[in-house]
Amino acid sequence: MHAIRLHAFGPAENLAYEEVEDPRPGPGQVRVAVRAAGVHLLDTALREGEQGPGPAPAALPTVPGREIAGVVDALGEGAPGDLLGRRVVAHLGFVPGGYAELAVTDAERLHEIPGRLDFAEAVAMIGTGRTAMGIVQFAEPGPEDVVLVPAAAGGVGTLLVQYAKNAGATVIGLAGGPAKTARVAAGGADLAVDYTAPDWPERLDAHRGKITVVYDGVGGDVARAALALLAPDGRHIVFGWSSQGIAGGHPHLVEGRSLNVLGPEMTRRAGGSDPVRTLELRALAEAGEGRLIPAVHRFPLAEAAAAHRALENRGTTGKVVLEP
Repeated sequence: MHAIRLHAFGPAENLAYEEVEDPRPGPGQVRVAVRAAGVHLLDTALREGEQGPGPAPAALPTVPGREIAGVVDALGEGAPGDLLGRRVVAHLGFVPGGYAELAVTDAERLHEIPGRLDFAEAVAMIGTGRTAMGIVQFAEPGPEDVVLVPAAAGGVGTLLVQYAKNAGATVIGLAGGPAKTARVAAGGADLAVDYTAPDWPERLDAHRGKITVVYDGVGGDVARAALALLAPDGRHIVFGWSSQGIAGGHPHLVEGRSLNVLGPEMTRRAGGSDPVRTLELRALAEAGEGRLIPAVHRFPLAEAAAAHRALENRGTTGKVVLEP
């Protein structure tokens, strides 16, 4: 099979498209003929050798990627026989291996793909979608809310805009540049604003002090300006800081109105015996019923380095996906 391998930590150019031995499923595992593999911003940090959410950086050489969708083509001992030939999607957890034509994972991680979703859309929902479902637990929007979504053209932002609109809220989406801003408007936002324009906060003067929820995955100057627009009892939900650090400089509290809801907090709120799976199921159900439509930015598997560069340079819209 072909796969993307990383032999040395460093820039995107270190991602090499190579022919490698086909993996074999072990006991309780399945092998998936991959049709789509998700690319996450975390992947770019792991490529550089930074410590990720797992116990240690991956041993080199490694095949990156932790989100896959495809068709089950082989079973390990003890794996349910009825999985063979199924369209499935899975998050691989701390185990890499997704940027490949074939990938192995535990059968218990699989979800069957709802009929209306293609493989790339399913990958978007298993990772980005579950994150969006985790975020809205902390500030479920309703018809009385005015919701501001920075980075509204991104994978998570696109879903948050749709979710809030479905709930009846007034939604303001921020994006960088005219093309992305147009996509946000087409995606259902009541107002789409280009945050690269120096006077963008002034365009929201009519909403100053009336915004009740900010879903913030950006941080930095954009988030600080958004906080100035927030109502006194508004909620600032922080799930990342892709810009220049969290607004106000503190990871947990900003003026008493901000809540950091990164991974552990999301899963604790989801509850149940397997809270991560609960969020995954909810995300897939929302997409399967057509209530959420993920935006997908597709690259061929062989162009993984280009996908990483585009993601790092904010040159993508929606979830970045590699297709073998």
